[in-house]
Amino acid sequence: MTKLSVNVNKIAVLRNSRGGNVPDVVRTSLDIERFGAEGITVHPRPDARHIRYSDVRDLKAVIATELNIEGNPIPSFIDLVMEVKPAQVTLVPDAEDAITSNAGWDTIRHRSFLQDVCGRFNEAGIRTSIFVDPVVEMVEGAVECGAQRVELYTEAYAAGYKADREAAIAPYVEAAEAARRVGLGLNAGHDLSLENLTYFAERISWCDEVSIGHALIADALYYGLENTVQLYRRCLAAAKN
Repeated sequence: MTKLSVNVNKIAVLRNSRGGNVPDVVRTSLDIERFGAEGITVHPRPDARHIRYSDVRDLKAVIATELNIEGNPIPSFIDLVMEVKPAQVTLVPDAEDAITSNAGWDTIRHRSFLQDVCGRFNEAGIRTSIFVDPVVEMVEGAVECGAQRVELYTEAYAAGYKADREAAIAPYVEAAEAARRVGLGLNAGHDLSLENLTYFAERISWCDEVSIGHALIADALYYGLENTVQLYRRCLAAAKN
């Protein structure tokens, strides 16, 4: 079954809005693990507006499942990843002032840079994933960069789901098949939700992991955190049946 990694950035946003340590990012992450998630994702940004570098260090000390660190591989990010050594690092081409991730890498244009970064992480025993749009050439290019996985940027799928889910999923199936053909593992994330997750996982059943944060935390306001984690896992389980 596709694994669920929960992005806890929004927990940190709530904490930072008031100061102090409520809610506690580490305690909440441990609860999310206990409720059934198979990984925790964090995306520290240079302005520390949500997850801080100190949070990443604290989480690595206690997380029992996989820790996935996302971010633009600027020097300070690279240093953090090499210090913490998470199970997985996901390279995302964010601008420093980006509200949220809004594009995947051009793995052809930036091949040399990505090769250098992936090479460093691979040597340290950290699984590398590159965030890409659902474009076959970008997926194939990730192999030349030295990545073990790609993460498909699913915003376009989520945006088009209600109007025509078959059309919305089509480029993702093609990109996912390309990843499987060239031997890359496959992750996916961005705007996946209770509404659209099962269909995505049904059509791309070989997806290794989905990373979900904003929708899951928003749903938890209504359903409770434990129940919400279980609901997302049921979506993934339903796709296998």
